[in-house]
Amino acid sequence: MPSGIVLLDKPLGLSSNAALQRVRRLYGAAKAGHAGSLDPLATGMLPICLDEATKIAGEILSSRKRYRFAIALGARTATGDVEGEVIERAAVPPLDPGTLEAALAGLRGAQLQVPPMYSALKRDGRPLYELARAGVSVERAARPIEIYALTLLQAQAQRLELTVECAKGTYVRVLAEDIARALGTCGHVVLLRREWVAPFECEPMQTLEALETTGADARAGALLAPDRPLGHLPAVPLDAARAERVRHGQAVPVSVEATGKARLYDEHGAFMGIGELAAGTVQPRRLLALTGTPPA
Repeated sequence: MPSGIVLLDKPLGLSSNAALQRVRRLYGAAKAGHAGSLDPLATGMLPICLDEATKIAGEILSSRKRYRFAIALGARTATGDVEGEVIERAAVPPLDPGTLEAALAGLRGAQLQVPPMYSALKRDGRPLYELARAGVSVERAARPIEIYALTLLQAQAQRLELTVECAKGTYVRVLAEDIARALGTCGHVVLLRREWVAPFECEPMQTLEALETTGADARAGALLAPDRPLGHLPAVPLDAARAERVRHGQAVPVSVEATGKARLYDEHGAFMGIGELAAGTVQPRRLLALTGTPPA
């Protein structure tokens, strides 16, 4: 089975790692990695990179994402979602359109967010959620995030439904608590679905059930090429001599004037990996041991 990317529609109740391992086994891949973890409560797009495609997973991790989520107002939980025990209750004030929009407006844009204790971030090698389950709370440094869009879809007396487009590292559970706090109450997430991860906004997702019941050829057809999420990078074609030098880790001259990351292709149009452009040369940074697709 070739290396590539599966856009899994992660089901409810399954951890991202459990979903990844099932997909890896289905494809017979030696290794796999997902681009952005989803809680068991969450559903939706989980890009899974198989074999050599794991080398470009970091490029997907840095992409913007869109979530649809719902907040139950009046109660805050230890985990920020329905899986945790209620640790705070508060009355919910009347919510008119002006009040709601003012609360959301204050949470759009660049800002700092403190990650929750119930997260996979590590302290001294231990995930924070392990410490939280043991009743230990530690200081967490605020991290820069950006909320590009935050839209109210539906408002009821005790429940809000919204969509958010955000940068990497954003915790929707924390955002939901911030929204509730801005409205003068508390709240927690009761529904969370990742609708897309850029640049896969228009790509169909694959369910586990479909992957498990279809044949090997159909599964192979569901794979996206490893360079599919790299269309924002300039493509650099190399002749046979320069491609060989790049494979040996050497920088080679190119006619591309841009600087920064680039997609590298050999003399046959096969994707080689990612390089770094600077001063009329390209230096290999992350090469794949496979043939790929011609430049877009």
